[in-house]
Amino acid sequence: MKMTYRDGAEILAKHGIKPTANRLLVFNAMKETGHTFSLNDMEEELFPMDKSTIFRTLVLFQERHLIHSIEDGSGSLKYCVCHNNGDCTPEEFHCHFYCEECHQTFCLEDVHTPVVPVPLGYSVREANYLLKGVCAKCRGNYD
Repeated sequence: MKMTYRDGAEILAKHGIKPTANRLLVFNAMKETGHTFSLNDMEEELFPMDKSTIFRTLVLFQERHLIHSIEDGSGSLKYCVCHNNGDCTPEEFHCHFYCEECHQTFCLEDVHTPVVPVPLGYSVREANYLLKGVCAKCRGNYD
């Protein structure tokens, strides 16, 4: 079901974000992608919106746990929308897969990051677990 601007405004407000027109446009464009995206992807999707406006919005959304970022080694930071209507939680930590053929990064939502014991007093807030190889589509496996 497609999200309405009212739905988006409620989610932003729930996270203490004023639902301005630009923020709603960015939020809805992110939800529509259905996969990871970069700042450049959002810039192309939201043209003629200013790149700095999009970037500041993504930073705000990440600070408020609506999205998380992935460093996939491509030189371009990727973002992924958190599930549960914008509630990134430690239980949601999952692996990501970078396809060396099509250069796309995928969320492997059902593959959780391994539990890594940390010394007493440390608190993990984010985990970035990346697998690299060839995706099913590029291998010709369309399961």
